[in-house]
Amino acid sequence: MYVPAHFSADDDSVHDLLSQNQAADLVTAGPDGLEATMLPFLYDRERATLQGHFARNNDHWRHADGREALVIVRGPDSYVTPSWYASKAEHGRVVPTWNYVVAHVHGTVTIHDDVDWLDDLVRRLTDHHEGRRPIPWSVDDAPPKFVEGQLRAIVGVEVAITRVEAKFKLSQNRPEADVDGVVAGLRSEGDELGADAVQAHRPEPSRRIGRSGTR
Repeated sequence: MYVPAHFSADDDSVHDLLSQNQAADLVTAGPDGLEATMLPFLYDRERATLQGHFARNNDHWRHADGREALVIVRGPDSYVTPSWYASKAEHGRVVPTWNYVVAHVHGTVTIHDDVDWLDDLVRRLTDHHEGRRPIPWSVDDAPPKFVEGQLRAIVGVEVAITRVEAKFKLSQNRPEADVDGVVAGLRSEGDELGADAVQAHRPEPSRRIGRSGTR
């Protein structure tokens, strides 16, 4: 991944992205070429793993065990119009761009076809996504035999992480007045996630790089 210095991310930002992520694309090489499946994952920082599950009918898992994998984890992304830049009125030398947050997680795949492993994973995934709801749904709310059948219909996947490349491209290369314009513009269009990301990662004035056009 091409990551200019001003778009690099510190470890805590990367861990937050992996921890908060809803779903990601798992890419591996199979007998017929590259295969990709979007899956919800749980990130274990201490063990450096991502854990999720395939539908058993998805043949991707049959070709993935023991293979190198790329998991593409995305955060907020937004189109940025140059009309939001104060620089447009000053000199006009501005162009559109795209802000985005992404991590490329590299690792090795292990497939799990053990009911106890899957039951534990499903419960943790459910708690992760239901925990903030007023009335969280629990796996135990469903009939046991139904749950057993659902567990037989999935296969677990675990990616042991070997390295992570991350890029947080959030207008850090723009002058401060331009960043203000991007934050205000995104909020005006209801993109609170994009605006919050730009605001959270804006550099100190002494570290700002006053050039544009880096993709």
